[in-house]
Amino acid sequence: MKKTIIIAEAGVNHNGSLKSAKKLIDVAVEAGADYVKFQTFKTEFVVSKKAKKAEYQKQTTNSEESQYEMIKKLELNKEAHVELIKYCKKKHIKFLSTPFDLFSIDLLFDLGVELYKIPSGEITNYPYLKKIANKKLPVILSTGMANMSEIKEALGILLRNGLNIKQITILHANTEYPTPIEDVNLKAMLTIGQTFNTKFGYSDHTLGIEIPIAATAMGASVIEKHFTLSREMEGPDHKASLEPKQLKAMVTAIRNIDLAMGSGIKKPSPSEIKNIIIARKSITANSDIKKGTIFTEKNITVKRPGNGISPMKWDEVIGTKAVTDFNEDDLITL
Repeated sequence: MKKTIIIAEAGVNHNGSLKSAKKLIDVAVEAGADYVKFQTFKTEFVVSKKAKKAEYQKQTTNSEESQYEMIKKLELNKEAHVELIKYCKKKHIKFLSTPFDLFSIDLLFDLGVELYKIPSGEITNYPYLKKIANKKLPVILSTGMANMSEIKEALGILLRNGLNIKQITILHANTEYPTPIEDVNLKAMLTIGQTFNTKFGYSDHTLGIEIPIAATAMGASVIEKHFTLSREMEGPDHKASLEPKQLKAMVTAIRNIDLAMGSGIKKPSPSEIKNIIIARKSITANSDIKKGTIFTEKNITVKRPGNGISPMKWDEVIGTKAVTDFNEDDLITL
C-alpha cells in the first residue's frame, strides 16, 4: 500500500532558538510527519554581504538589514545539530536538514544524516551537486525555478558522480513564498516523473493544505511543507507556513488519501460485499406460476434482493419450464 513520505519543514522558523526548534519537533511529532527538516548553513559560505533580500523577505523581516544579516541570526551550529538529532531520536521522528554549502554537506554526513535534501537554489551549483553525489546517500532534489533542461543537467551530475536513479526523488516546487495558486502547475510533477523515470513528489509553498493533498492523490511519493509555531512570528518563512493544527490536518488528509488509493485492483471491498444482496437484483416471478409453465418475458421479471439467479442469465431462463409452483415475487429457481 502506498505511503507518502511527509517532510515537515521547520526550516529556519526556530528563529535561531534551540528551544523553539525543539517545540517545532514536538509539533511535527504530534502531526504524524515522517521527517522534521531544518536548514544547515554557514552564512559566510552561502551569501555575500552585498546580497539583497527577496521581496517576500523584505515584507516579513527588517527591511533595513541585508540578507547576510538576516540569515546569520538563523544559523544553527554543530552543537545545536547534535542536540536536535538527539531530541528527534527521543521523540521517534527522523531528523533531516538541507545543506546550503559544501561545509554543511560534510557536517551533516559526519552527523550521520541518512539522506540529502537539495534545495531549489542549488540545482545549478555544480560543485555542490558533485559533492553530494560523492557521498552516495539517497537524494531528494527540489526543482523550484528550474526548467526541464536544468533538471536533466543536475540529474546527470548526480548520476555521473556516484548515485543511481533509484536513489533520487525529484520534487516539483515553486520558489515564491507564498506561491500563487495559479502558478503551482501541479501537472509538471507528473511530467518530471514520466520524463526522468524517477520517484517524484511535491514541495509546497502555497497557503493552505489543498495542493499537497491533491499532489498525494496524483501519486506524489514525498510531500514537503513548511510549518511554524505561529504565522505571526517575525522571520522570512513564517507567513507562508502552516500552523500546528493545519499541519496535523494536512498529515491526516494525506494518510487518508494513501488509504483510499488502494491496490488498483477493481473488486468488491470487504465493507461493500454485504450490500451486494441488498442492491442487486434477481430473476423473480412476475405473477403466480404453476409447475411446468414455460418462463416468458411476461411471467418473470427482475427485482431485489440479489441472492437468486442473476438477471445476466435472463436468456438462459426464458423458454425453460418451472420445476415447481411460484408465487408472485418468489425467486425463480431452475
